[in-house]
Amino acid sequence: MTVNAVRLNHAVLYVSDLEQSISFYSRAFGMTVMAREPRANAAFLRLPRSGNHHDLGLFGVGPQPPRPLGGLGLYHLAWQVDTIEELEQARLTLAELDAYTGESSHGATKSVYGKDPDGNEFEVMWMLPKAEWGAYADSAPVERLDLAGDVRRWGGVRTAGELVPLAAEDVR
Repeated sequence: MTVNAVRLNHAVLYVSDLEQSISFYSRAFGMTVMAREPRANAAFLRLPRSGNHHDLGLFGVGPQPPRPLGGLGLYHLAWQVDTIEELEQARLTLAELDAYTGESSHGATKSVYGKDPDGNEFEVMWMLPKAEWGAYADSAPVERLDLAGDVRRWGGVRTAGELVPLAAEDVR
C-alpha cells in the first residue's frame, strides 16, 4: 500500500539568518509571515494566493558550512505560476534581487531559476495546458527557453487552475 498524498503541502528550510530570509521571500514571492515560533527561531510564510496555512517554513540556525554543490540533500524547490506572463515577471524580479541563476524549457514546463541568501536553489515554473503536453507527457528535456516566443504563443493562458481550483478573486 502507498501513502495517498495529493500534493506537497509545504517546504521547510534551515537558514543562516531568519530575518534576512523572511525579507528575501517576502520581496521575491510576496509571502507574508503567518506565524512565528521564537523558541525554535522559526517563521512560517504564506504565498499571497494560497489557501494553505503556510507554504514555507524557515528555521534560523546561524552560519553553517556550505554544502558542496551537488552534495546530498535538497536540490531545489519549484514554485508554480499561473501564466507565462507571471513567469516572465518572475525572471525580472529575480534579476532585480540579484537572485536569478538561469532558465530552461522542460517541454511541458517552462522555468526560471534562482537562489535565496543561503544559496538554496529554487525554480519558478509555468506548466503548459495538459492537453498540449503531447510527447512531453513522458519526458522532461532540458532545452533553451524562448520566453519571448512562449509569451507570444501562450499569453493569457492560465494553467494552475487545472491542478488546484483558484479562489474566485484570482480568476480575472
